[in-house]
Amino acid sequence: MTPATSSSSLTIERYLDLLRADMSRLREVGDGDLTAAVPPCPGWTLADVLHHTAEVYLHKVESMRTGSPPDPWPRDDFVDREPREFFTDASAQLLHELETRDPDEPSWTWVEADQQVGFWHRRMTQETAVHRVDGELAAAEVTPIDRDLAADGVDEVLRLMLGGPWWTMFDTTSPIDARVRVSTGDRSWTATCSATSVTIDERDGGGVAATVSGEPHDVLLWLWGRVDDQAVQLDGDPTVVAALRQRLVEATQ
Repeated sequence: MTPATSSSSLTIERYLDLLRADMSRLREVGDGDLTAAVPPCPGWTLADVLHHTAEVYLHKVESMRTGSPPDPWPRDDFVDREPREFFTDASAQLLHELETRDPDEPSWTWVEADQQVGFWHRRMTQETAVHRVDGELAAAEVTPIDRDLAADGVDEVLRLMLGGPWWTMFDTTSPIDARVRVSTGDRSWTATCSATSVTIDERDGGGVAATVSGEPHDVLLWLWGRVDDQAVQLDGDPTVVAALRQRLVEATQ
């Protein structure tokens, strides 16, 4: 059993098991009040969570089938889809693609160095875990993200989102020049930030201006802006922490 990508820590089988479980849970809470608000996502309702997640799934389905991102997107006919039906249909299509394709098979992704189907095993499992929590927050029935998946998600959001190439493409609103250590479980990452770059290193570099630590579930949701600062342990310069949080918002749009 091999990891989905060179940087992921779970096997394909594990990602698929967790993806199926979180899809099922999100569909379950989707039977609730579709107008219920998602507290950390202003303007979003449970219906929006289901509809958005379905659109994301189908975008990846088309990317795997055609080898390129679909354009235009989203399709006009998506607007009138009933959220529960739309999510159920999109889930089935995504699972079919991920269950029947070899993880080493070529596929378009937005990471130039990783153009394989295995990238989507990881990314869609992480996407689903966070949006499952969004649905649970709307229903006030939150359950923990699997500990291993959450730690893997921390690695993903730091390396692929925060540490992505975006900072040379637009001006950040938080041009900090500082190092921040993020720790959870038995893993730690150092983010070295400047106005035009963020690099991520798991080696202990020392000399950080701030630290963020906590349980994997809490740290992952903090990085994604789903919980407030009280959910994690913050130490060091609060202005650096605030700037890091803003950089994360910019990187995960």
